[in-house]
Amino acid sequence: MKGELHSRAISSRRFGVSGAALAAALLWSAPALAQSDPAPQDAAAEEDGAIVVTGFRASLNSALNLKKNETAAVDSIVAEDIGKFPDSNLAESMQRIPGVSLSRGDGGEGRNISVRGLGAGFTRVRINGMEGTSQTGSSDIYGAGNSGRSFDFNVFPSEIFSSLAVRKTPSADVEEGSLGATVDLKAPHPLDYKEDFVLSVTARGVYNEVSKSLDPRASAIISKQFADGTFGILGSIAYQKRHMREAGYSAVDILSASLGGNQLGTGAAAQPFCTPIGVTPISPSPVTHASRGATDTMCSTNNPRTGTVAAYNTIMALRSPIAPGTPGSGAFFPRIPRYVNSEQDTERLGGTLSLQWKPTENTDISIDGLYSRFQVERRDNYIAGLSFARSITNNGQPMVSVKDIQFDSKGSLVYGLFDGVDVRSEGLVDTFVSTFKQANLNFKHRFSDSFEITAFAGISSSLWDGKERLQTFIDAIDVDNFTIDFREGGNNPKIGFGFDVANPANFAYAPSPDGGQTFLGGFSTQGKPSINKTDNKTFELNTNWDVTQGFTVKVGGQYRESDYRARGATQYTGQNVTKALPTGTTLASITRQITGVDDIFGTGAPASWAAIDPDKWRTTFNFPKGFDFCTTAACGVGTAQIRERVKSGYLMVNFDTSDSLPITIRGDAGVRYVHTDQRAVGYLTSALASSPTGVTATANPVDRTYDDWLPSVNVVFEATPNLLARFSAASVMSRPEFGPLFPSSAAITATTRTGSTNNPFLDPIRADTIDLALEWYFQPGSLLSVAYFYKDIKTFIQTASNQIPFNQLGLPDALLAGTNTAPTEIFTIRQPLNTPGGPLKGFEVNAQVQFRFLPGFLSNFGALANYTRVTSKIDYILGTGATFTSDLIDLSKNSASGTLYYEDDRFSIRATASYRDRYTRAIIGANGNDIRANHPNTFVDASASFNVTDKIKLILEGQNLTDARNTLYIDSVRQDTLFETRIGRTFTFGLNFQY
Repeated sequence: MKGELHSRAISSRRFGVSGAALAAALLWSAPALAQSDPAPQDAAAEEDGAIVVTGFRASLNSALNLKKNETAAVDSIVAEDIGKFPDSNLAESMQRIPGVSLSRGDGGEGRNISVRGLGAGFTRVRINGMEGTSQTGSSDIYGAGNSGRSFDFNVFPSEIFSSLAVRKTPSADVEEGSLGATVDLKAPHPLDYKEDFVLSVTARGVYNEVSKSLDPRASAIISKQFADGTFGILGSIAYQKRHMREAGYSAVDILSASLGGNQLGTGAAAQPFCTPIGVTPISPSPVTHASRGATDTMCSTNNPRTGTVAAYNTIMALRSPIAPGTPGSGAFFPRIPRYVNSEQDTERLGGTLSLQWKPTENTDISIDGLYSRFQVERRDNYIAGLSFARSITNNGQPMVSVKDIQFDSKGSLVYGLFDGVDVRSEGLVDTFVSTFKQANLNFKHRFSDSFEITAFAGISSSLWDGKERLQTFIDAIDVDNFTIDFREGGNNPKIGFGFDVANPANFAYAPSPDGGQTFLGGFSTQGKPSINKTDNKTFELNTNWDVTQGFTVKVGGQYRESDYRARGATQYTGQNVTKALPTGTTLASITRQITGVDDIFGTGAPASWAAIDPDKWRTTFNFPKGFDFCTTAACGVGTAQIRERVKSGYLMVNFDTSDSLPITIRGDAGVRYVHTDQRAVGYLTSALASSPTGVTATANPVDRTYDDWLPSVNVVFEATPNLLARFSAASVMSRPEFGPLFPSSAAITATTRTGSTNNPFLDPIRADTIDLALEWYFQPGSLLSVAYFYKDIKTFIQTASNQIPFNQLGLPDALLAGTNTAPTEIFTIRQPLNTPGGPLKGFEVNAQVQFRFLPGFLSNFGALANYTRVTSKIDYILGTGATFTSDLIDLSKNSASGTLYYEDDRFSIRATASYRDRYTRAIIGANGNDIRANHPNTFVDASASFNVTDKIKLILEGQNLTDARNTLYIDSVRQDTLFETRIGRTFTFGLNFQY
């Protein structure tokens, strides 16, 4: 029989409707949300204390009921049926919660979230009550992978969870670590269901219009109760296999003609390109660069000076206000203009196992296990103009002739025609597996009517296994008639390569003929294989004493350990050198064609281009069997470590005046004490002739401790049972990212007492917060609310110069041996530091309305909408020492989401639109650029289901229905495109069976 979830929510009344009327009513539908709503009180389907919670409306009602009864600010999303989360991706579900914004990764999948303007690193995630860690790889534009505290939600299938909650204000009984929010993911328990046996199986097909692939997705959940419902076993499993593709344009970076190390000369004497005949002084000089083939008529060997004086002078006349004395400093070019084709094969497998025993109503014991594996092979291919990223060392930009050029009023390139450009076809195969395992024991026993104890013990392991990141490339040198053309408008240019890029004979793969000045193809393993692993342990004990009616004292303690370890790899000396193709092997025999980018992305992309086939390349060069990789300290690779042992305790009181005062005032107040023991291990390298890599690594451990007292209070004033005012205040903290804590040194110069290093003594980012909210539950299942929040962020972590004694850097004194410099002497060190923070403030407006007041089938409609406004300014310290004021990284000033839905007893449909304003991804403050950021985006999704019978349901879903693209840009004024790809629309159809 169909299972029914125990919940305080009550299912909504259902009405009949025709499909035609529904289609007409939803023609203009936008956003669909799954968040928190109180349950309607009519048409309750309640038997023996169990309440039906099925369907989207009931999911909303259940979540809203949870929100109303919480003392803290908590928004929830509840599964709308057994094994059926409202969305196929956890992060995409959460973007419907007010204040939550989504960051998408490769293939357009939701990956991370920011909450109220604070990025993923400030958000903690608990899985079944235990802090979790989840890391995956990614393409370079998205950071090449997550090696920090951010949680990657795309590791997990949504079907294995029954609910999630986003806690925006803390309580003393919730462990520390979040400035943004604490997200709780919960898997189902067997005694959650009314029926003693529950079975639900769902099978789906997923089709994407770009990849043109139909992929499987399936899930199942089975639950059985024994001994009159006092003991139960539940298991769930979910599997998905996807082939994803995206295609687009990438610039990698935007640099002025005179910056990036590509020009010859400095200041007024800078020569960014090959000077045309008739311009003096001649560059490259026939005197200083004669070995490169430079003459009065040649930029380099077999590369004539074909540029025009007019084009060259146009570039030289553009000067940036920050470098007015440098010709070309105001002329901006894509660093590596290229087309992108990215394909991913992914497998996602997840499962849970839960045993629950409730021998009496006073005792609840459960053991939960959870497993998830996300396996990815991503194949990226680029066809690029490379010379604009190269200096004279590699015969780059200074040897390029400019024949025609146009810029806009801000200095951004509009059109360019060039000779002597190196063109590269590059391929990258990135293979990784992210695995998460967790087991935990929960115990709860009420010893009397007034005293209860709960206990928890859990272990988890998160592993990101970077098996391979193989880059291969072939090159064409000094190509003529290379064009970059933005004249048709839009974000992306047409790139003309000047030759047939589909013909492998036009490229080369061979050792450098001149000791590395000219590249003719090659490969790189980019530090792989690598391992990032986090092992977590948690033990806690909590007591709950009902002192009197409406007053409860809670006391508890927790021990938590997080052990993060990271290790890369390097090749033995001489094995990373490009070798000639074996006799009888041609490029045609080891290449393949990249096709379809022109159809997918347009904007002048070639119909096809030649690229190395990685499998054929491996066979040709016996890779990796014929190569040796070092993964130990003996040859320069150490396993870096951040281990945190956290001991905490809290005292908290809960109060509720509903039985003692005319107006109900309820809430909690308490304080949490936290003691953190941190061990950071980095590695210092030194030359060693006997090492196969020429270096060795020595461990450098640094230990420290710090303490925090974190008070918090949450108060709810019930002016009426349906009109609530909330107040919250707290002190919070978030620990630094792992990377800056490793005690390693990039460079220390004892004679000048300067250098750069990491900082294992960084303090957490701390803040004081205040939240105010007003909530009106004006009818069952409906809410209007407004909330204001303010965070006084005390410190922010940035890299800056610092005057500090050497012996306070966390580095061994032995580094100064033989230098006559004492460890107590003051050094000028560039390192991560705790710098002044700044205020963050904003407000949320939220509406959730069921149209019960409308006649007939119209009463089955409902809508959800929310809007969030956040502002925060931080003074960023630039490499020059100057400051630059900008938004907090990852903060979108405006975000909104909306949903229109219809649901009766057989048919359900909804459409959702989510908007995120522009946000800063990184502060640059150099090379004529201030920020790297994301353009605003809006994504529209829809979902429908039809109950054929009580046991069989048809499912239809659509994602990204408007074919939206994600676009990154650089510089707040010019907004030059860095990256844009098309991911296309995705459609899912499926069948659910329940018994």
